[in-house]
Amino acid sequence: MAHVINYLNAIQVYTQAGERYGVPIMPLRKTVPSMYAVVNMAIVEQHQTSAVMSHGHLLPALVDHPLLLAELATMKHLILTTHAIIPVGAYTHLNFAFLYIDPDNYSVVPMESNQTDFYSRFAALKDYGVEVWISIGGYSMNDPGIYSTVFTDLAASTTAQNEFFTSLLDFLEEYGFDGVDIDWEYPGASNRYGTSADYANFVTFIENMRSALGSSYGVSITLPSSYWYLQYFDIVNLANHVDWFNFMSYDVYGSWDTDIASIGAYVYASTNLTTITADLSLLWHNNISASQVNLGLGFYGRSYTLEDTSCVDPGCAYSSAGNAGPCTQTAGILSYAEIVSIINDTSRNATVWLDEASSVKIATYDGDQWVSYDDPETLQLKMNFANSECIGGLMVWSVDEDNDGELSATLTNSTDLFPAVGSGEVYIGSQGEK
Repeated sequence: MAHVINYLNAIQVYTQAGERYGVPIMPLRKTVPSMYAVVNMAIVEQHQTSAVMSHGHLLPALVDHPLLLAELATMKHLILTTHAIIPVGAYTHLNFAFLYIDPDNYSVVPMESNQTDFYSRFAALKDYGVEVWISIGGYSMNDPGIYSTVFTDLAASTTAQNEFFTSLLDFLEEYGFDGVDIDWEYPGASNRYGTSADYANFVTFIENMRSALGSSYGVSITLPSSYWYLQYFDIVNLANHVDWFNFMSYDVYGSWDTDIASIGAYVYASTNLTTITADLSLLWHNNISASQVNLGLGFYGRSYTLEDTSCVDPGCAYSSAGNAGPCTQTAGILSYAEIVSIINDTSRNATVWLDEASSVKIATYDGDQWVSYDDPETLQLKMNFANSECIGGLMVWSVDEDNDGELSATLTNSTDLFPAVGSGEVYIGSQGEK
């Protein structure tokens, strides 16, 4: 398999094994794929809280999330630090996410002001033999506010693009990054500030960016999995200017479907392989090469509150999104680490089973809670599918939601996921604090 990608909720992890990086194309399982990891700095809260974890050799890096591991599930806040549990030995690429684009001068700017001190430290992960990229955009960039139309405005203006390319090249060169992932998720979608002109302008923008960056830097873009948004991407012409597409096939269902007549308030697996297979057909019908596509996987689950606790199968009704977890702190989503913690806590009365039709795991707990997710078994099923389709790689969101590298280990046969030398103790706190 040519590519594999993983997102950290600030760290996007991508695995690429192909000619561009001198790695032969091999089956995903029991290979050492190239990988790519991203760091999203949006949800760090500056609290002077510290904790110690012992989990073998750990890689100095970044924490951008209030919590990384289930063992710390009772802690609500962790300060941004220079240590994180990142299984860098499994990957060949690390992608720092997200950065934004200034709406006035089209320069590259931080998503959060407190992330700027970490660019150089993140880029230093190249010492471990990985490429480091940046990811620009993301879902929130199209939220109401000053950034909502930046991509549309940028793609429509050659002058704005030239300003952006100058800033982008300066940024990549200053910090030593190796490529850029453009995460413009909603071109053309009027409900997310897109316009009809985006369809053609996006292609011109990416073509011009590819020309400005030359062969020295990698270029990728993300793709939505549903036709509702994918219809606004001219994927045939975009394919001529990118190294790969990151296909976001990990949120095919969620609690946002409540008011969608064709779906409704019924529980379905967010990484349902049957639905993903149908979504991929949109690419195949346009003759997109499978080798240029990275299949999206999730290191988290989508959760619901059941309307009737006696009805727990996919298709049963829910009354609301599932209860928020102690780390992710968002209704309707639980990290894999949080899910493992729930399952291991006998007081939660969790019941777990494999839904073979969807190739997912489902768990019920706390009486009326329901979550679907992937674990090593179901990730292997999806990798088998990807190999059968000759898909280029895997993309996972996100590495920070893993549980001690358990899921990352499923993607590779690396015997040293945490190659950094050290005592095995990592302190989560301010730099130098123990």
